[in-house]
Amino acid sequence: MSSPKRITVIGAGFGALSSVREIRQRDPSVEITLVSPRAELHYLPGIIWIPSGLRTRDQLVVPLANFFARMKVLHVAAEVTGLRNGGRVVDTTAGEVHNDALVIASGGRFIKKLPGIEHAITPCEGIAAAEQIRDRLRTMQGGTIAVGFAGNPNEQSAVRGGPMFEFLFGIDEQLKREGRRDKFELVFFNPAKEPGNRLGPKAVQHLLAEMARRNIRTHLGHKMVRFEADKVVTEGGEFTANLILFMPGMTGNAWFDQADLARSPGGLLKADAQCRVEGAQHVYVVGDSGSFPGPDWMPKQAHMADLQAAAAAENVLAGLRGQTPTATFKVELACIIDSLTQGTMVWRTPTRNIILPPSRLFHWAKRWFEGVYLKKYR
Repeated sequence: MSSPKRITVIGAGFGALSSVREIRQRDPSVEITLVSPRAELHYLPGIIWIPSGLRTRDQLVVPLANFFARMKVLHVAAEVTGLRNGGRVVDTTAGEVHNDALVIASGGRFIKKLPGIEHAITPCEGIAAAEQIRDRLRTMQGGTIAVGFAGNPNEQSAVRGGPMFEFLFGIDEQLKREGRRDKFELVFFNPAKEPGNRLGPKAVQHLLAEMARRNIRTHLGHKMVRFEADKVVTEGGEFTANLILFMPGMTGNAWFDQADLARSPGGLLKADAQCRVEGAQHVYVVGDSGSFPGPDWMPKQAHMADLQAAAAAENVLAGLRGQTPTATFKVELACIIDSLTQGTMVWRTPTRNIILPPSRLFHWAKRWFEGVYLKKYR
């Protein structure tokens, strides 16, 4: 009797955990090993609520030991340092991990090349960054708060702008609640003239109108030059900023340089429509680590990673059975842009783009979804 096939999953975020669930759902017998530094899921969509106190670290960190036991997953607590033998050997800080097939879902890395970027907080780096924003807001008596994001010039889709709108509107709402909004100026900056265009043209108009309504100043269409301790400098001028929140574009993980895999111009892993890494056998990529064929507005978000994970799971198992992988994923952007009290629903597919105006219902829907999503892993 042949021994069961071994699948290694790299990462412990949405794409990785969805891949585990989708693989296990289809095949109870394969051996699954997951490599990540910690056996924890950090629910990053919820960090937008940390500055206001609506969420704490404990509510957003989900220990995964029970989930791994249920899914019969062996967890290797380690950092990945590279790949060898066409992906069949994963080098980690805890030694080698061998596999018959590999799913890479280790997320992206923010491009920290802009001079003075140490003066800015990058919110989506995680819970600690959101706590830093919370603590800074508590100590500030007034001043200018600058919020912005930029992309990867070589990779249209490697950007995560949505949460920055949420931090912007959330901080505006929070300061109003605290009765001190009049002591602050909020400025939104972006090198594009139409920030958030991946959400669709209607969404851009809505977001800019919302900024005007909330008396948030904009500085748009100018390439970034540098940050200083109290200043944002662009090619189109500079402005004072006492707190800078900035999300740079994304690229691939540092360890990709120690893996002989096809890369996109922006440094991500080059994938085909079946989530296979081009030119590699039984190596798949899911979520932020990959560059996939499709429209340039294809989002880097959990929902998209979940859709890719289902296709990758189907295909990885088909490949191991000697069949041709044929499953593809649909491209869909679905998000609620939250502002602490209300949410705006944005939905985009290759044929449709719908935006539903701010409503308390969508704020509560976002909170409900968080509970339902995390229940799978608790």
